Amino acid sequence: MIADDALDVLFRSARSQNGWLDTPVSDEELHQVYELLKWGPTSANSSPARFLFLQSPEARQRLLPYLNAANQVKTRSAPVTVVVGYDLLFYEHLSALFPHNPKAPGWFIGEEKREAADVAAFRNGTLQGAYLIVAARAVGLDCGPMSGFDANGVDREFWHGTSVRTNFLCNLGHGDPSKLFGRLPRLAFDQACKIL
Repeated sequence: MIADDALDVLFRSARSQNGWLDTPVSDEELHQVYELLKWGPTSANSSPARFLFLQSPEARQRLLPYLNAANQVKTRSAPVTVVVGYDLLFYEHLSALFPHNPKAPGWFIGEEKREAADVAAFRNGTLQGAYLIVAARAVGLDCGPMSGFDANGVDREFWHGTSVRTNFLCNLGHGDPSKLFGRLPRLAFDQACKIL
C-alpha cells in the first residue's frame, strides 16, 4: 500500500479548485500527467480519451463563450484547461492496443454495433478523465473539473471534423486556497455500498 500521506494528496486532502495562483504549468508537467494516466485500465485497452491542453490565453479565450458564467471566472485564471474528449472511432487503434485479439476492432464496427461503440467510448473515456485528475494530483497539480458548458459548442470549436466528442472540462494549476469552499460531506459506506 502507498504511504498514508500520498492517499491524502490523491484523495482525502485534495479539493476541487475554484481559483488559481499565478503559477504556470509546464509542458513537462502535462507530459508527466499523460504518461501516468495512460496506464489506467480501460476495457480491451481501448484508450478512447483524447485530451486538449488549452494552455495559451488564446486557446482558453476560444473556450470561454461556451462556459456558464461561474466557469468563465474559474477558467480565465487557470493556467491550463483540459478538454477531456472521447473518440467514437477508438476501435481503429485496437489492432495496436489489443494485438493479441485481432478480432477486437470488429466488436465495434458496423451500424448494428454503433451503440456499443458509443457506450464503450464514453465509459472508458470517462475512466481516463478520472485518471487525469489522480495523475495531476500525483505530480503536484490541483484540479477543477467542470460541467456547466455547451458541449456541442465545444465540439464545434475544438473537435470539428473529427470523431471526438467532449466529455468534461478540467482546469489544472496550483489552487488558490482562499477560493476554496468548505469541505462538503460524502456518503457513508452503508449509504453508498453493500457487500453481497
